Amino acid sequence: MVRESKQSAELRTAFDNLEFMHRAFHRRFASFLVLGLLLTASSLDAQHQRAAKPATAAPKPEEPQLPREIRHQLRVLPYYSVFDYIAFTLEGGKVTLTGYVLRPTLRADSEAAVKSLEGVSSVKNLIEVLPKSSTDDDSRRAVYRAIFEDSTLQRYAVSDVPVIHILLRNGEVTLEGVVSSEAEKNLASTRASAFLALPA
Repeated sequence: MVRESKQSAELRTAFDNLEFMHRAFHRRFASFLVLGLLLTASSLDAQHQRAAKPATAAPKPEEPQLPREIRHQLRVLPYYSVFDYIAFTLEGGKVTLTGYVLRPTLRADSEAAVKSLEGVSSVKNLIEVLPKSSTDDDSRRAVYRAIFEDSTLQRYAVSDVPVIHILLRNGEVTLEGVVSSEAEKNLASTRASAFLALPA
């Protein structure tokens, strides 16, 4: 009997030790699990912040306000057409206007419009007025048709503000403006050159 009770006491002690170890293991496992979750959460948060950076990256810097306003004023001038072209340079508050126009009033209006802007201290007007000529007018219209009747380029004809400008001066055609690709640029040049190659 004494032996049995001693044996049962040893078993109970072993069982208590085993239960103690089991509880200790669970406590440690739980603490490791919490620590692991915290580390995973902080890692995921860091990854999310890194992934979010491109979306919240600073947008492309916009064109400064004054050049944007000058460009807008020139584009909305009355009678500014596909057969006119006005460009400008800006140094400090000094604006230099260049290009070619059909009407003297357009030359004067462009200068007045730019002078009215805040931040413009002076305007140097180098815009040239093209000479009047019914022959040149006919040629301008013919080049216009040659370019914009093309199925690829005709979409540029519907813009409120001209995208391609056709300048005819001393019998020479110059194209100014911006198109989407080098292929379209070459196509416009080819179409205009084909007109020039036609017999008079």
